[in-house]
Formats: sequence, C-alpha cells, structure tokens
Amino acid sequence: MSTTGTAARTGGVLAATCLSTLVVNANTSAVSILLPAISEDTGMSVDTLQWAVTGYSLVGAAVIITSGSLGDVFGRKKIFQLGLLLFVVSCVLIALADTGSMVIAGRVIQGAAGSTILACGLSLLSVATSGDQQLRSVSLWGAAAAVGAAAGPLLGGLLVGLTGWQGLFWIDAGVAVACMALTYFTIQESRDPDRPRSIDYLGTVLIAATLVPLIYGFTKSGDWGWVDARTLGCFAACIVFGYLFIVVEKRVAVPLLDLALLRNRILVGSTLAILIGAGTINGLMYLLSLYFQNPDALDFSPLEAGVATLPATVGLVVVAPFVPKLANRMGGRQVIGVGFIAMAAGFVAIGFTQSSWAYVSFLLPILAIAVGMGLSNGPASSAATASVPQEQVGGASGVSNMARYVGAAVATALCATIYNSVQVNQLADGASASDALASGLAAASWLMAVISSLGILLAVVAIRRHKSATGTAQDAAASAAAHLHTIPTSASGAAS
Repeated sequence: MSTTGTAARTGGVLAATCLSTLVVNANTSAVSILLPAISEDTGMSVDTLQWAVTGYSLVGAAVIITSGSLGDVFGRKKIFQLGLLLFVVSCVLIALADTGSMVIAGRVIQGAAGSTILACGLSLLSVATSGDQQLRSVSLWGAAAAVGAAAGPLLGGLLVGLTGWQGLFWIDAGVAVACMALTYFTIQESRDPDRPRSIDYLGTVLIAATLVPLIYGFTKSGDWGWVDARTLGCFAACIVFGYLFIVVEKRVAVPLLDLALLRNRILVGSTLAILIGAGTINGLMYLLSLYFQNPDALDFSPLEAGVATLPATVGLVVVAPFVPKLANRMGGRQVIGVGFIAMAAGFVAIGFTQSSWAYVSFLLPILAIAVGMGLSNGPASSAATASVPQEQVGGASGVSNMARYVGAAVATALCATIYNSVQVNQLADGASASDALASGLAAASWLMAVISSLGILLAVVAIRRHKSATGTAQDAAASAAAHLHTIPTSASGAAS
C-alpha cells in the first residue's frame, strides 16, 4: 500500500474514533440536563428517570471489558461498528419515546453501545498507529473525550430550546451513522491472534446482577426504609451475586477480572480513588442539573443550567493538563490527596446550601470540586497503569474503567435517594418547597464530602510510591480524559 493510502487510512481511523468518543461523551454528560424536559413530556417523575442515568452506567460497567475482549477475538472493527449501530438504535428509540420507560430502555442499550465504542475505538487507534504517531493519536482521542464531556451539558441545554430534548439524540444518531460509514471505508479489520477465544459471558452477567439489586436497594430505601426486609433483601442479593462472580472468575479460562490484580495495593487504591472521583462528579452533575432547573430553586432554563454546570467540567479539563508535571515534582500520592481535600471542601460548602442562595454562591464550591477532581483523577489513573508490568496494563486499565461506571451508577443512585427522601421528609414537616429542595441538595452534598474524605485516606494509606508520568503531551491528554477513561501514560508498565 502506498504511503498516501496508509496515511488516508490512519486519518480515517483517527477521525472515526475521535468523533465517536466525542459524541458518546457529549451525549452522556448532557442527559442530566434533559431530565426535567423529558419528565414533563413523558409524565414520568424525575425520581424514576434517574434510571436513565444509573442504568447507562450499570450496563456500561458490565460490558466495557467484555466488549474489548469481543473485539480482540471477533474483530475490533466489527464490534466497533456493532457498538455504533446499537448507539444509533438507542438514539432513535429515545428520540421516538413517548414514555419514560422507553427512554430508560434506550439509555440501557446506550450504556452497552457507549462502552463498546470507547473500548474498541481506542483499541483500533492503538493497533493502526505506532511510535510517536500513536502517542499523538491517543492524545487526540483523549482530548476529544474531554471536549465532548465539557460541551455536552451546554449542547443539551441549547437543543432543548431549539429542537426539544429529542434533538440531541437525532443529531447523535446522525453523527454515529457518519462514523459507521467512515469506519467501513477507512478502517482495516484487526484481531489479537494470540488471545484465547474464550469470552467470560457469565462474568458479565454477574457484574450486572450484582449492581442491579444494589442500586435498586439504594433507590427504594427512601420509600421502604433502610432496615426494611425488601431493602436488606436487595443488599443480600448483591452480596450473593458478588460472591458468585468471584467464584466464576477463579474458574474460567480467561476471566473478566484477573483477581490476582487485586493483590496490588497501589492498583486497588488508585482504582478506588477513580471510583470515588467518577461517582462524586456524576452525583454532582445530576444534583445541580435538577436543582438549577427547579422552579422552586433557581428556575433556570435548560440552556442556563447547561452554562451554569459548565465550570464543573471545564475547570476539570483546564487544570488537568498541568497535573502530570505537578505529580512528577511533588509525588502522585500528594497530588491525589490535595485533590480530594479540595473536593471535600467544595462539597462541604454546598452542604450549607440555603434556599436564598443565588448561583454565584455555588460557583466557588463547584470550581473547587472541579480543580480537586482534576488533581486527583490524572495521577490516580497514571498510578493504576504504572503499578503493574507492561503485559498487565490492559487489565489494569479495564479494572479502572469498570470502576468509573460502577462509581457513577452507585453515587448517582445514592444522591438521588437522599435528595428525594430529605425533600419528602422536609415537606411533611411543613417546610416550604424551596427549603426542602435546599435541604435535599445539602444532605446529598454532605454524603459526597464524606466519600471524598475517604479518598484522602486512600491516598495516604494505599497509593504508595510509584513512577509518575513525566508530563508529555500524551500525559496531559490522559489527565484531561481521566475522569472518563484510562489512557496509558509515559509511566505505564513501569512496575517490574
């Protein structure tokens, strides 16, 4: 093949993978802004529609490692296109939905599609390039992911006013179709011939079976009570399925999760830090998107709410590229600890929310959380892949990526439960709707402050000395995208 043809194919891979990760992350970050509008059109309460957010993350957690394995065995291009097709189907289903249940079903499908697109897209890009070109390409992929996440709430808010909430999904479906065409004509098929053909389907099912009763128990605990037999039954089912997952992973030829990795204290600590970071940022975006738009709170339009939440993602992306050099100079553990301190301080500030607060009162706490997230996410992701040998980097990345989805699902469910339960109790005690909303937001924020504080403890106890990224362009892009996906850094595979 000519040099020109090779360059064209490489450019096609880069365009298809970057465009797809941009649209997937923009779609994901926009949905919380759309929930009040979807609720108004479908008649389903926002409380129930939170499953459109948690269901996406739950399925994504179960599928993200399996989809990468399917690509290795059956062809990365084929599975990537299947992910794009599922994404188109889910977008059309949601855009045509006249009930909240259809929206939730579409989002569940979208969780499988999104995780497949991300996992196989990065694999395609890595296989199609090498050397400095691979570093540049992966950096651009990470930058596209970060830009998509930052632009999503603003784009979603804008489209609600122009086209209705359905417009976002029609546009996303069109972009995904374009990516399918680009993939078909420019990307060559690739597989991993050395990988066993065994796929751990049962492990995938058990991951979902473990998370569903856990999240359902959190969601219904406000109605049932924390010590109700039904709530405890959900948690018991979670433990049983979790135990079965461990049993299966010990026996299958190619496990979904290599349990030996869990003996690595740095990997476990950094993965839990990633889970906390992903959980708290998703919980924050969910809460603020609802609070800012509620007529009894700030009464923002969807576009105004999108602009108002922008500092939470833009601040994170802006500070993240400077973090690798800072971690290299100070030490990753120290930077992670400082990041969680800033996050905890921001959540504590929001924990004092009063119904009289204007938006300006939220701005500094949001920025503190964003900066803290930027400080903690990059070094934690870098530590995860630096703490294992080169041949285990893929497994470590898979573990941390699954943790992001798990954190997002669990934290959003917890925040929604506390936010709604406190409101109901406050209203029953005679509080005004505005005061009840403020109390719900404050209570959920105190929980996020406690969880962020656990991150400080993790940084001190679990994340010991390890090689830090040197601060290359790839490291900067990996840091900016670290709240979305783990990208190998210059420190990856440093463990002997």
